[in-house]
Amino acid sequence: MSAWGWHGRAANTALVPVVGLVAVTGLVVQAGGIDTAAEWAALLAVLASSAALYLRRCHPVAVGVVALAAVGSYGALLHRPGPIMLVFVVALYTVVDEGHLAVAIGLGLASVVAFALADSYNRTENTANGATLLHAGWLVAVIVGVTRNRRAYLAEARARALVADQRTEEEARRRATEERLRIARELHDVLGHHLSLINVQASAALHRPDPTRSEQALIAIKQTSKETLRELRTTLGILRQPGESPTAPTPGLNRLDELVTLAVRSGLEIHTELTETRPLPPEVDLAAYRIVQEALTNVTRHAGATTAVIRVRPDHDDVLVEVEDDGSGAVGPPGNGIVGMGERARALGGSLTTGPGPDGGFRVRARLRLPPGPLPTGAPA
Repeated sequence: MSAWGWHGRAANTALVPVVGLVAVTGLVVQAGGIDTAAEWAALLAVLASSAALYLRRCHPVAVGVVALAAVGSYGALLHRPGPIMLVFVVALYTVVDEGHLAVAIGLGLASVVAFALADSYNRTENTANGATLLHAGWLVAVIVGVTRNRRAYLAEARARALVADQRTEEEARRRATEERLRIARELHDVLGHHLSLINVQASAALHRPDPTRSEQALIAIKQTSKETLRELRTTLGILRQPGESPTAPTPGLNRLDELVTLAVRSGLEIHTELTETRPLPPEVDLAAYRIVQEALTNVTRHAGATTAVIRVRPDHDDVLVEVEDDGSGAVGPPGNGIVGMGERARALGGSLTTGPGPDGGFRVRARLRLPPGPLPTGAPA
């Protein structure tokens, strides 16, 4: 069934009595009243064909045949064409609009023949075939016009469907890309941080002849590898869950002490300056934790630093996360870690800046935007 707006049930219901009223009024005017049996029979044909229009969308071909029979009966009874042709035109329009073009052409030709036979009873030398030709032209205009409109509508519908499919595919590709990036960030942060600490401790164990210090490094490697396996299992468990809202617990700033403890084992001296903040949404809490984790990873791997400072404080509707060290502060092309930190911050509507600190060393500064709305329950960071 066509989806044009006026094809609704209300429009179809309103159209039928209007067409019937016009056809009946035309019959009364044309006949000068309903007096003879033929005129009463013609009135019955008008009413029956008009009522059949109620079913024109469900059974267009059948209604078209009924309308054609009514036109033929009308002409045979009154020996002249009449306003019942309006009923037939509506039925013919519906047949074409529902896609039955061949049937519509056949009905149109049959109606022209019936019209010509009825018109022949009143034909004069001045009007011979004039009404028949006018009727034929009218039907041709209806068929051609509706066919053209239908083809244009179908072409537009196909174009809209194609655009919708393309948008759906693009959205699916975008979601898949975002999901791959999210998984890559999680695995990079989990594995990169702990493996970097293990590498530092292993290097220390190899280059320290003191058995006590080597034992301490091995203990640190054991603890770090245990933490790596635990967090990797948690991350993989989250990634296996369907949907975008994992239910498994994710790390947050409440585990900041664990990060500090692991980093201290690698020989860093770390100071924390935490200002109490309101409860953070899980996605902000996770981003803050991962940014601190990655910043400490870079400190242990690249900075050659001995001291680092971690600051977390509120700033209006934002949370500021800063990690500074006293290392070399060398500036180079950003690696995957810095890129990942920037992606996490921007995904929350925030920002990330990295570079040399005001007193030397290197500084990572992230501004994380807190979403509006009710705050989650929980302890402040």
